Amino acid sequence: MKDIQGQLISGVFFTALAKYANLIISLVVTAILARLLAPDQFGVVAIATVAIAFLNLIADIGLSATVIQHKELDRKALSALFSLSVYITLLLSLIFFLCAGVFANWYDQPELRPICQWLALSLLFSGITVVPNALFYRDRLFKAIALRSLVIQLVGGAMSVVAAYQGYGVYALIINPIFSSILIFGISYAKFPLKFTFRFSLQALRPVFSYSFYQFLFNIINYFSRNADTLLIGKYLGMVPLGYYDKSYRLMSLPLQNITQVITPVIHPILSLHSKDLGYLNRVNLKLVSFLALIGFPLAIFLYFSSEELILLFFGPQWELAIPTFKILSLTVGIQLVLSSSGSIFQTAGDTRSLFICGLFSAVVNVTGILLGVFYFKSIEAVAQCLLVTFAINFVQTYWLMYMVIFKASIVPFLTCLWKPIFFAGILALLLYSAHLAFNWDQQLYNFLFKGLVFVPSFALLVWFGGYQSDIKQFINRKRGNN
Repeated sequence: MKDIQGQLISGVFFTALAKYANLIISLVVTAILARLLAPDQFGVVAIATVAIAFLNLIADIGLSATVIQHKELDRKALSALFSLSVYITLLLSLIFFLCAGVFANWYDQPELRPICQWLALSLLFSGITVVPNALFYRDRLFKAIALRSLVIQLVGGAMSVVAAYQGYGVYALIINPIFSSILIFGISYAKFPLKFTFRFSLQALRPVFSYSFYQFLFNIINYFSRNADTLLIGKYLGMVPLGYYDKSYRLMSLPLQNITQVITPVIHPILSLHSKDLGYLNRVNLKLVSFLALIGFPLAIFLYFSSEELILLFFGPQWELAIPTFKILSLTVGIQLVLSSSGSIFQTAGDTRSLFICGLFSAVVNVTGILLGVFYFKSIEAVAQCLLVTFAINFVQTYWLMYMVIFKASIVPFLTCLWKPIFFAGILALLLYSAHLAFNWDQQLYNFLFKGLVFVPSFALLVWFGGYQSDIKQFINRKRGNN
């Protein structure tokens, strides 16, 4: 148990170090690009990115989670999986390159064609990296992953900014994904040089295909659930509204991703060592939920009350129309943050079928909400409001299914973990609302700093006097012990 805890702490530490450095770099790069490029240019790239994300899921076909979960796979089996991923990726990249014109015509955006054709290169290298990259996580090389991520973000961000200043326009936005995919492949393959064979047998891999198949189906369903808003807004509301919506969603996602991507990549590789101990998984899940809720719900309140300052400070006054959408989306941060760890629990328990069922239900609910926002209310603010409701519904059904099917235990302890963070968030909402009424300067920077000065010490006091001080001390002592 202590060894597992030590690995978790070490993995989270190195992942956090890189992610938070990446957050700063990403914020700086995004702030610069937002001032050099127009909203419709971001909208065009958002459409192309959604398409690439879908094809990347097909290229993966659930292999990443399968390699991490099934540690018995030998070199021959891994080479067969690598060869399979190469064939699939080559086919997908060629199809995407050739169909770029059709995609551009569908959205009536001629500029989409060359952008998609260039991004086919990113798809190619991302797809053939799936198995070597998964081995980094299976072997728990979190320090190497963190260093790799930091270097790529720094160099890729700098290249994008230089390109934007040189007048490359929308193409400056696709330099980073192309460069990142090539570099990740080079580093991953140098570390794990798997053999490619023209003819290979998958007979020995049949026992793991069920796990991989349901993981693949979940990934596809989750993709449509998460990206239907971008696809439909771009087609039926236009590229300019999509630019505002995409910028709002991405800004909301920055803190969300830089918290979840610190924790969730570590959970499955570490917990898969004890995948049969459901009692242990239940205890870990409760700790994760308690921790993520403690961060997520108060953070959502801070983002809500600081929405105007964040949009104007980072992106400039030309993005003012994105403020209402960002304000609504920020309220989903707590729900999404807690939900982010649920997939790893399903994966570790070996029940990707239940994970797929959760994803299917979530997709139906989310897409229904998005359709209402786009076709009935016809605004990006309405889409954000519908997503707030649908995320809440999916939160309930996911954890209800988890406790009924996986743990076969009462859900009451899970609900108990939530009341205190939600109560804290309510208190912080009152404090920030009072601060907003009492002090409201013309300078956005002063308003943001003042709200930060209200939020940080208030949150710290609530955590300390709320009974979390023992957990904090325990974490610090463990970190010292691991050092």
